[in-house]
Amino acid sequence: MGLALVTVITLFLLFSLNSVTVKGGIPTTLEGPFKPVTVPLDKSFRGNAVDLPDTDPLVQRTAKGFEPEQISVSLSSRYNSVWISWITGEYQIGDNIKPLDPETVGSIVQYGRFGVKINRQTQGYSLVYSQLYPFEGLQNYTSGIIHHVRLTGLRPNTLYQYRCGDPNVAAMSSVHYFRTMPVSGPRSYPGRIAVVGDLGLTYNTTSTVNHMISNHPDLILLVGDVSYANLYLTNGTGADCYSCAFPNSPIHETYQPRWDYWGRYMEPLVSNVPIMVIEGNHEIEEQVDNQTFIAYSSRFAFPSEESGSSSTFYYSFNVGGIHFIMLGAYISYDKSGDQYKWLEKDLASVDRKETPWLVAAWHPPWYSTYKAHYREVECMRVAMEDLLYKYGVDIVFSGHVHAYERSNRVYNYTLDPCGPVHIAVGDGGNREKMAITHADEPGNCPEPSTTPDDFMGGFCAFNFTSGPAAGKFCWDRQPDYSAFRESSFGHGILEVKNETHALWTWHRNQDYYNSAGDQIYIVRQPERCPVEPQDP
Repeated sequence: MGLALVTVITLFLLFSLNSVTVKGGIPTTLEGPFKPVTVPLDKSFRGNAVDLPDTDPLVQRTAKGFEPEQISVSLSSRYNSVWISWITGEYQIGDNIKPLDPETVGSIVQYGRFGVKINRQTQGYSLVYSQLYPFEGLQNYTSGIIHHVRLTGLRPNTLYQYRCGDPNVAAMSSVHYFRTMPVSGPRSYPGRIAVVGDLGLTYNTTSTVNHMISNHPDLILLVGDVSYANLYLTNGTGADCYSCAFPNSPIHETYQPRWDYWGRYMEPLVSNVPIMVIEGNHEIEEQVDNQTFIAYSSRFAFPSEESGSSSTFYYSFNVGGIHFIMLGAYISYDKSGDQYKWLEKDLASVDRKETPWLVAAWHPPWYSTYKAHYREVECMRVAMEDLLYKYGVDIVFSGHVHAYERSNRVYNYTLDPCGPVHIAVGDGGNREKMAITHADEPGNCPEPSTTPDDFMGGFCAFNFTSGPAAGKFCWDRQPDYSAFRESSFGHGILEVKNETHALWTWHRNQDYYNSAGDQIYIVRQPERCPVEPQDP
């Protein structure tokens, strides 16, 4: 009965649609720029920013032996290929740990089209990673065996069934399902793309995920800050603010089992709906030899090689008529660096006749008016904004700030009908709670010296030299480029309708499932904002 119920829920998730209730007509960006709107803080709702404990059945390990767990699907660069990932074997944490041997169990996916028996098999690769500390008394960690298998030769917009594991040791998963993306083309788009950031694993998170499931996404975009394992010491003691609670720790510790908890909790969703992830600051996780981002780079599969990238920190992929560019804010973004050179080449290769929509995503927002993280990634904006504007990026998604904000079309802090719409959705529900103060409110403007990019070591945020805020570091009112902002937990849904119109809907956790907190049609104007073809 349990398996049958899961199958029914899965198929309902893959095939169902629902309607969204909104008040009045849906505006379009053609009617903008809009006067800035701030929704007053609802003090009666702060959510439940408490992490799920390790005793919660949703995060406990139920797999036996080398049975697969934490199964997930992610996309390759085009519709005809996906990645299947999972973990076998138990992690170890303590003083004396011995990594598992990846060679002890195979990385096999058996699959076939739904309605046709499973008749294809593909083998991938496996790895084990460790989180090690050079200080006595800290517990080291080594993961289970992580498997990544790339399936190729798939049909577009087709439902597939699969199971993963190693048939030679009787350790195969139950059957799961995924639908491939539609073929790239100007009139070819998936139904719904869920966009969420700063998710974590709290009771807020469960509300966000439940709301997201009710919207039946075809794809999930997670714009950084995944498990928040780095809010814990290696002994499992956690805090809402690591630096506040543990100011004397010799290295920023992290409790890696929280990654496994997160993978188990998310499996029912992401084993059937593809998820694409980009790194956030909570994925840094420093360890011995100054290594960083090891859990992030090991646990997820990325279409890096397929999109010409040499890094897990930046890559691109097509989803129907949308070209997605995922950028790294915690790796060099200078014009002389590898990421910038890759980005320039990738943008030049985009055929806007095939993929009219160009969407970019990274973790920390360039255009946020909240006090938290205000203008801390100015160096990245200064380095890359001109390039994204030149190639006509339509929408930018980010997270980091634990609130929701949508901009008017903007470029270089100036309203511009050809600039992208920036949308910050760092409101997924983690235990650090909401951002509620705005930099433009009296007494909230931070000192410029407090805003550098600590990880990258850059400082580019100076007083404005022109416009309404000339000579100041902050506006004295909600800036013109900020169209809508609200401190609530939630997620967004992007529905691209055709070559020029995309419906964006933001859902708040405290609302009914079919209600919209913010909704707008983002409209492209290729005639007004032409992008000339470039030679790669």
